[in-house]
Amino acid sequence: MIKTLKWLSIVSTVGMLFLLLGGALVTKTGSADGCGDSWPLCEGEFLPSNITPELVIELSHRLVTGVVGFAVVALTIMAWKYIGHIREVKFLTSLSVIFLIVQALIGAAAVLWGQSDFVLAAHFGISLISFAAVFLVMLLIFEIDRKFDAASLVIQKKHRVEIYAITIYTYIVVYTGALVRHAEANLVCADWPFCTNTSPLSFQSYSLEQWIQMGHRLAAGLLFIWTITLVIRMVKYYRTSRIMYWGWLTSLALITLQVFFGAMIIFTLLNLGIALMHALVISCYFGMLSYFVLLSSRSAKYEKSLHDVNSN
Repeated sequence: MIKTLKWLSIVSTVGMLFLLLGGALVTKTGSADGCGDSWPLCEGEFLPSNITPELVIELSHRLVTGVVGFAVVALTIMAWKYIGHIREVKFLTSLSVIFLIVQALIGAAAVLWGQSDFVLAAHFGISLISFAAVFLVMLLIFEIDRKFDAASLVIQKKHRVEIYAITIYTYIVVYTGALVRHAEANLVCADWPFCTNTSPLSFQSYSLEQWIQMGHRLAAGLLFIWTITLVIRMVKYYRTSRIMYWGWLTSLALITLQVFFGAMIIFTLLNLGIALMHALVISCYFGMLSYFVLLSSRSAKYEKSLHDVNSN
């Protein structure tokens, strides 16, 4: 049965990645109205008669959402039954299902009644939380927790706090990136890293879309710098831990790729493949941070148990 759980967790995790990329594809190709104002049917029909590329993209995304939803629910039920004794399993599986439902409802509401760009920008972030939860459940099912046992990896409190902080900040950066897409502000700045390299401080001439674009660039740049400084400290303090050492180096590689693909979006004039890679890399980066949050949570629990024992 554990073997079945492993395969189901892989399918659910990969499916969630496709779901994230599908949502980005819908936005970037302007296919949100591909099925008109009809949901869950497309143009009010089970099998639409007028097939357009936008309809195919939107309908495919809906189908993927449905299939992944069933997989995540099945994973949740089986995980509760067979490995529910693991501390994080029930919380993470519940989180994955709840946020998957919420993102589906937001998508449906956008089709039926329309939503502002600021509301729609939350759609990707909500799906991202569901993905991170499923990803961590997969790690637990594969018994990765035995390799980061809290007794052998104690993360200092100051580092745990910074891990929590950078994870929250990353989520904010993700939101600003999604807002750039929904506000159609991807190419409002012709240059990089400034909106106009020849006059980088001409803020008074910015439109709302340019403020959104440059706000995201600033937030992403700060995240890049923060990640570099944090990786340096983590590698220094936890050099003997393979998981921390290679995990943070992997995170550094991911955030570097994220900055690269972000710049290439401008240089390639919003090439679709580049844009989707941009969404994929930030999803993987957030998954890694979520993994470090799990490590920190376990380390904090172990530290508390030691304190209680010493107090007694």
